[in-house]
Amino acid sequence: MSLFESHTVDSAPEGSKEILEGAQKQLGFLPNLYANLAEAPQTLKAYMQLSDLMENSSFSAEEQEVIFLTASVENGCEFCVAAHSVIAKKMVGVAEDIVNAIRDRDDTDSDKINALIRFTQGVIQDRGWVDEKAVKTFLEAGFTKQQVLEVVLGVAMKTISNYTNHITGTETNKEFQAEAWSKDS
Repeated sequence: MSLFESHTVDSAPEGSKEILEGAQKQLGFLPNLYANLAEAPQTLKAYMQLSDLMENSSFSAEEQEVIFLTASVENGCEFCVAAHSVIAKKMVGVAEDIVNAIRDRDDTDSDKINALIRFTQGVIQDRGWVDEKAVKTFLEAGFTKQQVLEVVLGVAMKTISNYTNHITGTETNKEFQAEAWSKDS
């Protein structure tokens, strides 16, 4: 049992209501992450702003989902792994074998995607203290210096959601249950 309320549009603090209404209208349901983040309107707003910034980064939609899913696996976030598996496959068109490889911590058939996964893992595992060799390997795979720092942006976004889900005990929405995942897998 969580100490936190999973808010509805009606129960949410005033500063969160508009964001929850918009999400519910756009998606047709309210993701439980948003319902829990609503407790702190500024945190919910920060998460949504980071999401908008990532959407406008130099990464493709597929690469963004690779970052989000990799970070969620690294952080052991069951909710976000399920959610981003659904988003990646059904909304973005990421190949199922890539999604499964990330979830299973395996390599994909793409050297460039593998470089993105490894660099994202390194940023998280090393808490940003990735060495120059890791950065060079990432750049040699075809990424840019800008994208080095945009991985940090994606990791920051997922840190907010992953840690929120851990603290609040966010339950996976039924819309994401088909991709349920356990950190112990």
